[in-house]
Amino acid sequence: MSAHALPSPAEDFSAWYNDIVYRADMAAQSPVRGCIIIKPYGWEVWEGIKSALDRRFKALGVQNAYFPLLIPESYMRREAEHVEGFSPELAVVTVGGGKALEEPYVIRPTSETIIGEAFSQWIQSYRDLPFLINQWANVVRWELRTRPFLRTAEFLWQEGHTAHADHDDAEAFTLQILDVYADMAIREAAIPVIKGLKSDSERFAGALRTYTIEGMMGDKKALQCGTSHNLGQNFARVFDIQYLDASNQRQYCWTTSWGLSTRMVGAVIMAHGDEKGLRMPPRLAPIQVVIVPIFKTDDEKTAVMESVEALRAELTAAEVRAHVDARDYQPGYKFNDWEMRGVPVRLELGPRDVQSGSVVAARRDQPGKEGKRTLRREQIGAQIKLLLDEIQANMLALATAFRDANIIDVASYDELRQVVESGGFARGWWADSAVNERQIKEETGATHRCYPLDQPDGEGACFYSGAKTRRVALFAKAY
Repeated sequence: MSAHALPSPAEDFSAWYNDIVYRADMAAQSPVRGCIIIKPYGWEVWEGIKSALDRRFKALGVQNAYFPLLIPESYMRREAEHVEGFSPELAVVTVGGGKALEEPYVIRPTSETIIGEAFSQWIQSYRDLPFLINQWANVVRWELRTRPFLRTAEFLWQEGHTAHADHDDAEAFTLQILDVYADMAIREAAIPVIKGLKSDSERFAGALRTYTIEGMMGDKKALQCGTSHNLGQNFARVFDIQYLDASNQRQYCWTTSWGLSTRMVGAVIMAHGDEKGLRMPPRLAPIQVVIVPIFKTDDEKTAVMESVEALRAELTAAEVRAHVDARDYQPGYKFNDWEMRGVPVRLELGPRDVQSGSVVAARRDQPGKEGKRTLRREQIGAQIKLLLDEIQANMLALATAFRDANIIDVASYDELRQVVESGGFARGWWADSAVNERQIKEETGATHRCYPLDQPDGEGACFYSGAKTRRVALFAKAY
């Protein structure tokens, strides 16, 4: 950990974020412009997200597969709206083995086209449906302005692709995946996301409908954390994905696609971090408990380290991810270092603690004396697991209270401007208009985040046009 102070998130959130990613050893810069190296500490957070989602996907009957990184350019061009949506971001391979390729390959920005072609060959009958596939992969979107985890030219994600017999089944599955994303974000990442429907101008290129989970970050900006798309029959018609129904008639499938990426790691950093560094929700924390031995003499060291190793073994047996910091640094340095990395619980163990059969526990989510307590060594594993559950719940409660305090109802455009300027989500009645959305974005920097699925009853006057409408929308500046 370098000596310079961390920038204040209240004064310069962007500088704080960039500094913390590297100071907490989550990532390193790479020689490839717009790409990062994900270091073990950052990778383990992604692995936690990945395993939490993979478990949920498989419970729905989704199977994992893998498709090529290179997609024939002709595949991309077959769905006009789709390629138009991606064309500025495409990376194209034109030379292979030292020779010009007969047909260029696009490095996948997403895999609807190549998976659609495969589905057209694999799906024959209504008995094959629903057909549920997911892949864990990397994609490339040529970004000019990048930020680690949030927006990089290459990033990691999962992309699910399914085929269904009718619209309602596809729509139900699209929303089921949205529920999976929200459940993971809330339960594992302690981020109280809002489930919503994207406006037509914000939906995925080629989709019938796009649903999103939107999170509020520590600077009150929005982050789209995951999306689920009902693609209708657009891709099925282009790639000839048909099936024989029970009456022996050929029908086009209804397809979906859905993805959540490593930007979720960035969401964890931005939703929970503070002026001291990261604050990791216990369920995703690579290290849940760090044990810091404290001693002065060699005799004290022998007794303390013996007790520390026994403590680590007890915690590991209780399935707690524990780490002993035996580095040759002063305890104060270690305390600051692990606070920077956001480890949920620090256990301090010195000669007096060994004699008294106790250990001092410090919570990362509660600063100062309030977060410190002395625990008896008996059944320490069970005690720590309860403490970790308490921290997880508290972090979600804090994030929820922060979000709710910063969602402001607006009845006019002037009110929206004020909310956007001071920070937060502006919520108001909205008569869907791409032209008005564009005007708001140009004038305030705020975008239409979603129509929350949880809508009020009745109708109201659109805050911008005054037209009667039955839907409320969220607007905010976003990453």
